[in-house]
Amino acid sequence: MIVMKEEIDLFANYLLIDKKYSSNTIESYKRDLYKMDNFLHKKIRFVTEQDIKNYLKDINDNHESKKTVARNISALRSFYKFLMIEKIVSSNPMENIELPKLNKSLPKTLDEQDIDKLLDINLIDAFSYRNKAMLELMYATGLRVTELVNLKIHDIDDKMDLLRTMGKGSKERIIPIGDYALYYLKKYLYEYRDSMLKKEYNDYLFLNNHGQKMTRQGFFKILQKIAKEKGIKKDISPHTLRHTFATHLLNHGADLRSIQELLGHSDIATTQIYTHVSNQKLRQNYDNYHPHSN
Repeated sequence: MIVMKEEIDLFANYLLIDKKYSSNTIESYKRDLYKMDNFLHKKIRFVTEQDIKNYLKDINDNHESKKTVARNISALRSFYKFLMIEKIVSSNPMENIELPKLNKSLPKTLDEQDIDKLLDINLIDAFSYRNKAMLELMYATGLRVTELVNLKIHDIDDKMDLLRTMGKGSKERIIPIGDYALYYLKKYLYEYRDSMLKKEYNDYLFLNNHGQKMTRQGFFKILQKIAKEKGIKKDISPHTLRHTFATHLLNHGADLRSIQELLGHSDIATTQIYTHVSNQKLRQNYDNYHPHSN
């Protein structure tokens, strides 16, 4: 039995309606709060700072990563902020709980040779053309995987070479599509997509083997399978393509503000991580190729 179910449900509605959070973020917050509820098994008004510390200690003792602990703290902070606003609780046990210091890791990217390998798909049927179109579009636009699978046919303007997507916080952005990606997207859309439909029609751009909307998990499996076939040893995920898109733009002279707009970052500080990736590559090239570097 979930003791805090009512409060957690109210909080989830607040995140959806007032804060416009994505369903994935809301589900993540709910999972963390249910975990806390299961550990404490107390009514919300009786939870103390020490209870929270005991819960966080239990997570640590179970060898959860600092990132997991930080996510739990963020969920609890937001939860208690909401409870205080709504006057459901009169004191905030999260006031003195600090986030653990996280080591900032640079985003993983592919070099241009690996990207060329990944995109070199043997085009033999509707599925291979779909895969080619998806990967080319991800690399050409820096879309998040959720944005990719939620694209509908009318989101593509192939006359203006643009696509429209709804990002985090329901923020709409318009992204140009390069000629190469657009060519394979149109090829898939006009010559192969309809053959993938089954009994029911839907207007999602990318379809799975059952004629339904492609899922995030489905795309992830396709990406990993292709990477393995191409002999790419690096750990690769859909977000790797987004990081690679941004890093390659920066390496070829794009300005940070334009990359921020294309990625849909609300704060340019988030985009600045790519300058570190670019500088790291610069240093590596210097060490490898300058005759007096060592």
